[in-house]
Amino acid sequence: MQIRSVMMVASLLALGTGCKEEPKPSASSAAASAATAPQPALDPATLSMFAQLPKEMPSDDNALSDAKVDLGRMLYYETRVSKNHDLSCNSCHKLDAYGVDGQDFSTGHKGQKGGRNSPTVYNAAAHVAQFWDGRAANVEKQAEGPVLNPVEMAMPNEAAVLAVLSSMPEYVEAFKKAFPDEKDSLTYTNFGKAIGAFERKLVTPSRWDQFLGGDKSALSEAEQKGVQTFMNVGCTACHSGAYLGGTLFQKVGAIKPWPNQKDLGRFDATKQDADKMSFKVPGLRNVAKTAPYFHDASAKTLPEAVSMMAEYQLGKTLKPEEVTSIVSFLEALTGTIPADYVKAPELPKSTAKTPKPDPN
Repeated sequence: MQIRSVMMVASLLALGTGCKEEPKPSASSAAASAATAPQPALDPATLSMFAQLPKEMPSDDNALSDAKVDLGRMLYYETRVSKNHDLSCNSCHKLDAYGVDGQDFSTGHKGQKGGRNSPTVYNAAAHVAQFWDGRAANVEKQAEGPVLNPVEMAMPNEAAVLAVLSSMPEYVEAFKKAFPDEKDSLTYTNFGKAIGAFERKLVTPSRWDQFLGGDKSALSEAEQKGVQTFMNVGCTACHSGAYLGGTLFQKVGAIKPWPNQKDLGRFDATKQDADKMSFKVPGLRNVAKTAPYFHDASAKTLPEAVSMMAEYQLGKTLKPEEVTSIVSFLEALTGTIPADYVKAPELPKSTAKTPKPDPN
């Protein structure tokens, strides 16, 4: 009878009977209304899929120390570990430009171009693997690769790199300080470990971290709406956690075939058919500053990249206002570059023993 009475009153109100007072809801109907009422869009439970950036990204296999980090910083900027003494890690991953060079494909030895867009090194050390195809397990192994790549820095072999470094007493001493427990401290493995140690502290906290930490004024209303749009569209299937990505491999063109089928991605490293067109999902930290986008640099702007991801990965055509909303959130992921930490150091002076550059 109670339910029937409530329904009759509701019907009369809908018809505009002019009743001056609405009946007070029963305790049971009030509870039901509270349960079905819209909840705050960005409550703590909703945001639990994300996390604040850590202060550093440590490794069980490469303990951080000031001496190791300082050496890694020097090596990151060192051009003499390239064949023609003109390229360093910073040439393609510019630390004052959010870790990228802004090119579709980076320029290497004698002007050669690589085959994939160079991703940022900021906040990357905690990713599941390195390179688009994941062929390096960590940043330590990644640092060893470009130096010996004939298209990139083009050094002929590890021995040539060590010959350059050992020719300078400052580097010999720096390796001893960084690896004090090793009799032979100046090795190619330790070269990678030093650069890796430096990169493990390349973190860029942003207003998003302040927001996750409880400062709800850190994001504008439009940016908060952008977070909700980002989740509603389905972006968090791949982009969540502290880095908003970087934790898995995914096939590009999951729903609709990717336009560029020339690069088979992870298949090149594993030779497994299941890995064809699979690439590491990039983290979205500082994404507004790291154009162009994707392994093939096929998107030149962030709105274009958002639209392409929705189309090819989710099978959705986003409305312009949805793209704008998501982009507003992604722009809030732009962090602060640690200017003092990444400042180019004074490098050792070359000696008469240092091998001469080889332009060939």
